[in-house]
Amino acid sequence: MGKEFERTERVSQFLHRELAYLLQTAVRDPRVQQVNLTGVEVSRDLSHAKVFFTLMDDATPEERAETTRVLEKVAGFLRSQLAKASSMRTVPRLGFRFDESVGRGRDMESLLKEVRRADEHLATMTPSSPESDSSAE
Repeated sequence: MGKEFERTERVSQFLHRELAYLLQTAVRDPRVQQVNLTGVEVSRDLSHAKVFFTLMDDATPEERAETTRVLEKVAGFLRSQLAKASSMRTVPRLGFRFDESVGRGRDMESLLKEVRRADEHLATMTPSSPESDSSAE
């Protein structure tokens, strides 16, 4: 069982590396130039791979959908290029998904910064506490 996991992990890393290279060098569509791959999940039988991506700049849902459509269109070409670059018997079918987690992480980071600023603002507004009254007992 451990060996199977190791193999899927190796295939996943290979696909991630090669797809990132191919998207930057072999695909000429300008809509794909802003794509950043965040991960690849390969099924246990190595027949399918989910490729997760984000876009460099904040994209609208329409731009995300359009980029996903473009990537799905070039999936066959990418798969054939992967077959040439690898010694795998079969190359997994590629499915592209927009990775929402990066955007959620950015949103969480901005919320945390906002909370820190609010805490700092409250700390400067509150006078330092005098000696506690419990010592008078």
